[in-house]
Amino acid sequence: MQKLNLISVLLLLAPLAAGADDTKVYKWVDEYGVLHYGDSIPAKYAELPKEVLNDHGVTVDNLEGKKTPEQIEAERIEEERHMAIELQRRADQALLATYLSVDEILMHRDRRVELFQAQSRVTELYLRNLARRMEALRTEASNFQPYSEDPEAPMIDGDLAADLRTTRETIAKHERNLEKFQEDEQQIIARFAGDINRFKVLKGIE
Repeated sequence: MQKLNLISVLLLLAPLAAGADDTKVYKWVDEYGVLHYGDSIPAKYAELPKEVLNDHGVTVDNLEGKKTPEQIEAERIEEERHMAIELQRRADQALLATYLSVDEILMHRDRRVELFQAQSRVTELYLRNLARRMEALRTEASNFQPYSEDPEAPMIDGDLAADLRTTRETIAKHERNLEKFQEDEQQIIARFAGDINRFKVLKGIE
C-alpha cells in the first residue's frame, strides 16, 4: 500500500516537474486517517493541517490547520510567559544599571519614604486646624436650626451653613489624601524590599 502511494505521488508530481514550477502539491490526512495528495485542497479539508511538497516529493512547508480553543489558550499562556520573562530581564538590567550596592537602594528608599512622611505630617497638621475650625462652626451653628435643641431658635444663616459644608468636605478630602500618602509609603517600602531581594539574587549576595 505504501509503495502504491509513493507511485501515485510520483505520477502526480511528474507533470508538475515538466510544467509550471509554481504549482504546489499538498499532502494531508483526513479525519479517517486516509492520506491524500492534490494540487488543490477541497473545501471540506481546508481546516486540516497539511504539507506542501516540491517536485521531488520533499516537504518544503507545513500549513497549520484550524486551531482548537485549547491550542489557542496554550499559545496565549506561552506568549504571556515569554513576555513576563522579557519584562523581568529588562527590570533586572535597569536594577543593575541603577544601583551598585544594597546600601544605595536603602538610601534611595529612605529618601522616597521621607517625602511621603513629610506630606503626611503637613496633611495631619492641616487636618488638626480644620478640626478646630469645624468645632467652632458647630458651636456657632448649635444656636440655630436645625442644630439647636431650642424649637424657637432661628434658621441657620446661609453663609454659616455653606461654611460648615465646605469645611466638612475639605476635611474628608484631606483625610483621603492622608490615607493615600500612607498607602503609597507602604507600597514604596514593599517595592524596594522586592528590589533589594532581587538585587541580592542577581549579585549572589547572601
